[in-house]
Amino acid sequence: MNNTIKELWHGNIMPQSDRRNSTPEMKELLGYISRHHEDLLKTMTEEQKEIFEKFEDCWSEYASLSDADLFEYAFKLGMNLAIEVIS
Repeated sequence: MNNTIKELWHGNIMPQSDRRNSTPEMKELLGYISRHHEDLLKTMTEEQKEIFEKFEDCWSEYASLSDADLFEYAFKLGMNLAIEVIS
């Protein structure tokens, strides 16, 4: 267990980049998202594209904060479960 803690501390384990989006359903949805994104951009004016880019930037920042919050919650939940098992 100590090795995992060291690896996490030194940045060798990066949960935020180890996404589990390899299920067929997730791959299919990512394909739809990509296709609809491209189709949407084709129909936009330059001004609309700039607004949409700002929206995407905000959404990306929100998703990053949400992922960090979810990781923290899940980590704490896991530790509480471990403490209960040991107690």
